[in-house]
This record gives sequence, C-alpha cells and structure tokens, in this order.
Amino acid sequence: QVQPVESGGGLVQAGASLRLACAASGSTFSSYAMGWFRQAPGKEREFVAGINRSGVSTYYADSVKGRFTISRDNAENTVYLQMNNLKPEDTAMYVCQAVNGQENYWGQGTQVTVSS
Repeated sequence: QVQPVESGGGLVQAGASLRLACAASGSTFSSYAMGWFRQAPGKEREFVAGINRSGVSTYYADSVKGRFTISRDNAENTVYLQMNNLKPEDTAMYVCQAVNGQENYWGQGTQVTVSS
C-alpha cells in the first residue's frame, strides 16, 4: 500500500514552468505504475501523463505532449511532472495516482493556476 502526496503547485503566468512532485510512502513504490490526472472546475478528471514501474515507458495526453515530462525516482519514492510553457487551460487540480493491478491509490491534489 502507498499514500501519494502531491506538492509543487502554485500560481504562475502563461509561459512559465512548474515541477510537481508526488511522494508516495511505502516500501513497494517501484511496484506501482504512476500517473498524473487533472480536474478543472466543472469538468471531469482527465489523464495527463503516466509512467510505468521502471520509468522506461511514459504516456501523455495530446494536450500536454511536448510541454510536460513525467519521470520517477524509485530510490526517493517520488514521481515528478515537469510542466513547461504553461497555458491558462492547464489550470486545474493535479492529482497523483498509484496503480498496481487492482490496487489504486489517489493523492489529495495540488492546485495549478495559470494566468493569462
């Protein structure tokens, strides 16, 4: 079992960068695939990026390809989301997910607000 805890959100201007971090407690972090999702007010939660257990394979939503990069450090039990060239439409609560088969854990989220 892991408990994801997100950090790194904030208020930035369009074009700026932010790096989100998701620290997951537990000794089995490397056995979980990790993902970032986001939810804007009045909208459904949407997939942003995912990374497999080893970190070799990554996946992105079309809307963030080329701007966001997901990575993980299994020694530090942390997954990162580097967000560059942020746009106002990236404004949302960003939530981290840990998945291992039928196990599925979510963090509380960190708010990202991008002003135009």
